[in-house]
Amino acid sequence: MKKADLEKEVDKRRTFAIISHPDAGKTTITEQLLLFGGIVREAGTVKAKKSGNFAKSDWMEIEQKRGISVTSSVMQFDYQGKRINILDTPGHEDFSEDTYRTLMAVDSAVMVIDAAKGIEPQTKKLFKICKMRGIPIFTFMNKLDRDSKDPMELIDQLENVLGIEAYPMNWPIGSGRILKGLYDRYNRRIELYKTEAKGESFIKLDDDGNIVGDSPLKDDSIYQDARSEMDLISEAGNQFSKTKIANGDQTPVFFGSALVNFGVKTFLDAYLKLSPAPGHHKTLQGNEVEPTSPEFSGFVFKIQANMNPRHRDRIAFVRICSGEFQKGMDVTLDRTQKSIRLSNVTEFMANTRENVQTAVAGDIIGLYDTGNFQIGDTIYTGKKPIAFEKLPQFTPELFMRVSAKNVMKQKSFHKGIKQLVQEGAIQLYTNYSTGQYILGAVGQLQFEVFQFRMKNEYNSDVVMEPMGHKIARWIDPDQLDEKMSSSRNILVRDQKGDPLFLFENEFAERWFKDKYPDVKLTAKL
Repeated sequence: MKKADLEKEVDKRRTFAIISHPDAGKTTITEQLLLFGGIVREAGTVKAKKSGNFAKSDWMEIEQKRGISVTSSVMQFDYQGKRINILDTPGHEDFSEDTYRTLMAVDSAVMVIDAAKGIEPQTKKLFKICKMRGIPIFTFMNKLDRDSKDPMELIDQLENVLGIEAYPMNWPIGSGRILKGLYDRYNRRIELYKTEAKGESFIKLDDDGNIVGDSPLKDDSIYQDARSEMDLISEAGNQFSKTKIANGDQTPVFFGSALVNFGVKTFLDAYLKLSPAPGHHKTLQGNEVEPTSPEFSGFVFKIQANMNPRHRDRIAFVRICSGEFQKGMDVTLDRTQKSIRLSNVTEFMANTRENVQTAVAGDIIGLYDTGNFQIGDTIYTGKKPIAFEKLPQFTPELFMRVSAKNVMKQKSFHKGIKQLVQEGAIQLYTNYSTGQYILGAVGQLQFEVFQFRMKNEYNSDVVMEPMGHKIARWIDPDQLDEKMSSSRNILVRDQKGDPLFLFENEFAERWFKDKYPDVKLTAKL
């Protein structure tokens, strides 16, 4: 592809993650965006369990049964001349590690907030990661069709709890049963709620923000209150700044309701105008790789086993950082310096996939993986080595002993553990003396998902024995004496074979340090 054509294609890309606290409506808004992209004919929700009409992004069986997202999924569609890559992330805090890695693979984020609840703990955590990366954040205040918090309070929370400037793009005219519509100052119009529309969806506003023509809304007290609040914000609030939005210092705020598809298209249209095309990525060498660089490069931010249970396949998700992917190309895997041919590559629509011939910076592609890739791997073409910055990892806090219920099914047990551990949600350790398998995770739900998937995807029932909270600390092999191990600090090996202790509590760790003052312990993975 010629440089000019590559620049044109890259400029079309918009790659973003949707983040939220559980049940804020993140998956539902994803459904509506897919509706506009022509991907689905009707927007189903995860609530519709009886109809079997599960969210397109919640493709895993356990997600459909429990009505939650427990793994990031990727969806791609074209809309208004743009190629949009949506990464729907798990809202549950037990799977925040998957979400954090996903946030490394996007150029912007959409933060969905339940307007009745305001900012919740998980939203706060995920926001911090976005802020740390300096990526643009767009806010959608959802569930306006229900009684909501005062919009002024919601804006105040954004600024005081999250510490980001807020610029309301529109303003609710009522909520719940008295919802009339949205006062849209960005588009200079009023977007009427469906019960108010009566064949008309929008009412024009003049340059001063007044309704053009006759409308019963003019004399409506709910509208007048909303207009007064909007006038106050226009006079005393933040000034709109594209520069601040681009730096992640100001968030455009949109109100609406994904469930009834109100305000979502308005949000999407504005997002496409304000969101960034793919930008540069930093390397461990201290360089910045530009998206329009002719050499191909990308990194693995997620690995998923059994997206198609019938084929027992394993997919490595790759964010393309520069250049153009072409089917059959040879790339170098930075970690091993080995050459790999990319001949079987897919693009995503949740769990449905199509073979892709070509893709450019900003796109997410899936590589069929036979065990070559690990999370965080860099792949590239050209003679100049590239290694992108490391992805965030978290030291597990909860631990379980795990074994096969049926000793005759050891083969499927070992295969299942190996593949699921490679996805990165759980860590595998081996007891130094007994060889017993121990699983480590950030949250309890990860163990439940592991147990469910072992049974349903690998036909392997497992016995799991809780060990509770432990403090994992690695030790230099040269300083290790196996006699240091006790019931309060269990000695295990990680997946790489490196030794570490699982301490019962902080007291046990302090006791160990007092007894062995020259031994260095680290909290690394």
